[in-house]
Amino acid sequence: MRAAESGFRSIAMPPSSRDPRVLAVGEAAERLADFIDRHPRLFILTGAGISTASGIPDYRDDKGGWKRRPPVQHQEFMTRHPVRQRYWGRSLIGWPVMQTAAPNAAHQALVSLEQAGRVSALVSQNVDRLHQKAGSQQVVDLHGRADEVICMSCHYRCPRDEVHDRSRLANPAFSGYSAETAPDGDADLELDFSQFEVIDCPQCGGILKPDVVFFGDNVPKTRVEHAMAALEASDAVLVIGSSLMVFSGYRFCRHAHQSNIPMATLNLGATRADALMDLTLNAPIGDTLASWALSR
Repeated sequence: MRAAESGFRSIAMPPSSRDPRVLAVGEAAERLADFIDRHPRLFILTGAGISTASGIPDYRDDKGGWKRRPPVQHQEFMTRHPVRQRYWGRSLIGWPVMQTAAPNAAHQALVSLEQAGRVSALVSQNVDRLHQKAGSQQVVDLHGRADEVICMSCHYRCPRDEVHDRSRLANPAFSGYSAETAPDGDADLELDFSQFEVIDCPQCGGILKPDVVFFGDNVPKTRVEHAMAALEASDAVLVIGSSLMVFSGYRFCRHAHQSNIPMATLNLGATRADALMDLTLNAPIGDTLASWALSR
C-alpha cells in the first residue's frame, strides 16, 4: 500500500446513475434478506449512518457533502495549542452524549447476524463502540475508539472520562455551557477558548489525544491488513450507513470490486462506490435491519 493511499482523506462524490428514490422498508428488507441468504459469510462495513438513531450526529448529507465544518485535522491538533484548547473545551459538552449513547435496532440486528455465523468481520468506521455495547464480537475499529486517550509521546493510556474529570476541575468556568451535539464527541460551542487549560500526560507532560484516527492521519497498517484478510475470506461485502467518502473505508469496496466479490450497500443517500455495487438499497437503516431481523 502506498503511503499516500493509507490516509483518512475524502474526495468529491462521483456522478451516479443510481435510483434516487427511497425504498419502502419492506421492499428494502426483502431485497437485503435475499442478498444475505445468497452470501453466507459477510464482510460488513459500517459508518456514521448506523449510529444516528442512537443520538450521535453524522458529518455528511445524503449526497456525501459536509453538513458542518469538517472535523479537526491531525497535524493541527498536534502542532497548535489553540486547536487543542478548542477541541477539549467543546468535548466537555459533546463527549457525554457519545459516552451514554445506547445501541439501536441496527446494531442489535448485526449481533443476530453474527450469532448466526454469517459475519466474517464487522469493520466499523465509527469510534463510538456501539457495536461492542450491543454484543458484537468480531469488530475491527478501523478509526480507533473515542473512549480511551493516549499520550503521543510515552503511550500512556487511560479512559477518556479521567481526562474530562480533570478538565472540569481545571476549567470550572466551562461547566455551565450547553450546545448542540456534534459528531464524534464534539459540540457546536463557539466562544473564546484561550483561557482553557488543556490536560497533558500525567507521566511525561506530552500531548493527550483520543485514540482515534483524525483526518490527515493514517489508519494503522496492521489494522488494515487484518481487515483485508477478513475481506478475502468473505463471500460478499455489505456496507451499512456510510457514504464511503473517505478512502479508509472506500478501499475495501475497491478491493472487493477488483476481486469480483459481490457488494451491497444499505444507506440513506448516495455513496462513493454506488457504481461498483451489485445492490444499492436507499432506505432507512434501522427500520430495514429491524424488519430483516423480524423476518428471520
